[in-house]
Amino acid sequence: MRTISRACRAARYTATGLALGLSSHALAQDRLQTYPVPAELMYSVHNDDFTVRVRQPGGSWHDLYEYRVLIDTDTKQNASMVYFDFEGTVEIEVQKNNGKFADVSVSPRSSAVVPRRERSIVRMKLTKPESFSIQFDDDRLHNLHVIAGKPPARRPASASVRYFGPGLHTPPGGIDHFPIESGDTVYLEGGAVLRGAFDLTGLHDVKIMGRGLLWEPGRAIDLEGSSNIDIGDLILVNGDRKDAARVMNVRNSHDVRVHAITGFTSGKWSDGINISTSQHVTVDGGYLRVSDDAIVIYAVADCPLCRQRAARTGTPDVNPPGDTYDITLRNMRIWNDVAHALYIGHFGDNDTPRTIRDVTFDAIDIANLDEDDPDWEGAIAIYSGDSTLIRNVTFSNIRVDRIEEGKLINIVAGNNARYNKAPGRGIDGVTLRNVTYTGEGMPGASIIRGLSPGTAISNVTIDNLVVNGKRITDPRQAGIEVGPFVSGLTLR
Repeated sequence: MRTISRACRAARYTATGLALGLSSHALAQDRLQTYPVPAELMYSVHNDDFTVRVRQPGGSWHDLYEYRVLIDTDTKQNASMVYFDFEGTVEIEVQKNNGKFADVSVSPRSSAVVPRRERSIVRMKLTKPESFSIQFDDDRLHNLHVIAGKPPARRPASASVRYFGPGLHTPPGGIDHFPIESGDTVYLEGGAVLRGAFDLTGLHDVKIMGRGLLWEPGRAIDLEGSSNIDIGDLILVNGDRKDAARVMNVRNSHDVRVHAITGFTSGKWSDGINISTSQHVTVDGGYLRVSDDAIVIYAVADCPLCRQRAARTGTPDVNPPGDTYDITLRNMRIWNDVAHALYIGHFGDNDTPRTIRDVTFDAIDIANLDEDDPDWEGAIAIYSGDSTLIRNVTFSNIRVDRIEEGKLINIVAGNNARYNKAPGRGIDGVTLRNVTYTGEGMPGASIIRGLSPGTAISNVTIDNLVVNGKRITDPRQAGIEVGPFVSGLTLR
């Protein structure tokens, strides 16, 4: 049991920050980087459930700051998060501070981390960067998230870089976002914590990089009519102060690259990464624990201000929304406390029917799924509504650990009374390849179903679906209900 006083704790983390500042070259040589917490947040965002340390083998231990992250909008619980960066090999030790435990596990199951218990301490060795969570006695609402990344690129050597150094930063003039302009490079040093968002509406050629945190930013990163955007390495933590406090919105934009991004959300409608009416978007690497859909691909602009402006002036949008296509998401780990993990669907534009096409999900772990709305259950889900046509979608190398409630597969072309004003134009060309599900939890029956000849599903290939260790060659083996207006379904 820890009995460190508040004064001692402050000295502990201040010393860590000073050591980082005085010996950054040495740490870089050791390929281990830890980061200080701003003094203003020392006590207000800390979680004392765990004590966590990291070191190079045989080196000195470095205390990590255990951030408190609110998770699961249904129950509003406090989990923990630590982060550091390294190359080579590191050792981690974790002490659970509140009560005894009998068992410890790591999620997702594909993780290379093997916890080793020594009395009250759990020790692990990492030989490559990885983001994962540790559960004690399978407590999934108060677990520890470890974000162990690759050291980010150094600050670019340019006077034009907008730089945020270690410490707490707030937007100027009482606004809720940090102003940036087209052509800017924004660099967040490790240890920088920003209490605000980035609004990239209408901007082009923007790069946001570095190992900083966005803390309670609301709609953390908004793209609307943006182009040639590159965002990487950030950590974003949203509580429940604002509705629709998502990790990232990508609307009516093109040529967007996102890599190694981490996000936690816990409010209503708090999606992870929401992509719509956009083209040439790649998300490579990342860890999301969210309280709504983790990854969403839509065909609706979601820009009420644009519509209001057009109605007021009588001038149509000079850059109207278009189809959504050439979208790739890969190498991600996802934990859903609410709603879907991977979703393509159901909103669209009946006045200007759109198409979602050429979408790829690859090498993604779904550690947990919980969705209790029967219409929308699905770890892997596609819904064609509102005159939207969905074509050429691939899910490959998808690993699902646990379905608390929901479905593994939900592919529907229909007309939902709650959300749609018209039926969709159908789904044509879906491939599920190398999808594995442990069978853990209480999933409902998967569904593949059309509505009519004009709202149908065609050409679905399921190649190497494995459920509970058994390869599925017939829909009935996995409890997949195949409804009407489905043609060209192949399992092999």
